[in-house]
Amino acid sequence: MSGLTWAVAAVVSDDAGRVLLCRQGRGERRWALPGGRLRRDESPAAAVLRDIRAETGWEIRVVDLVGLYRLSDRGAVPPTAGRCGPLPDVLVHVFRARVTGAAPAADPVGGCHLGWHAPAELPDAVTPITRAAVTDALAGRSGVLRDAGREPARPAAALSLGETRGGPSGHGPGGEPVAPGQRAEPGDTPAARR
Repeated sequence: MSGLTWAVAAVVSDDAGRVLLCRQGRGERRWALPGGRLRRDESPAAAVLRDIRAETGWEIRVVDLVGLYRLSDRGAVPPTAGRCGPLPDVLVHVFRARVTGAAPAADPVGGCHLGWHAPAELPDAVTPITRAAVTDALAGRSGVLRDAGREPARPAAALSLGETRGGPSGHGPGGEPVAPGQRAEPGDTPAARR
């Protein structure tokens, strides 16, 4: 492991069942869950409330923890000339949350392009952790542990938030462990851009 970055994110939904996503910067950036990095001596739950408000302007209510998603660079190669080395591993605490008002309570931080998306119609350019976490949240899973590389995940299932499918938390219908998913390069994620 090259280093570890602790981050938080949330699958934030509204009354219509849509999911709030953020795309940073210009160009071909991918959509991701809103979130950020933990500060020293800050709990993940406090960090997600602070980061979601700063990044999106929305006040949220945390419902529960969907799971922990570890993004590792499984195929990391040693540094070479012109390369600073492998990217750090990122451990993201992903929460399920609901907005608490009809409109944002504050202006979002510049650079974050927000969009509400129906879970069955997520944009194609979504980070793998985002797709996996939305799928897990929609399936009603809690306590998911995923170790993911930087490869893409499969599309989310067309369920509404709160609808459940499958077996025990973090497991599929037959009790088997949930397969890996994940997020893009740390520079492409709100959680790793801070």
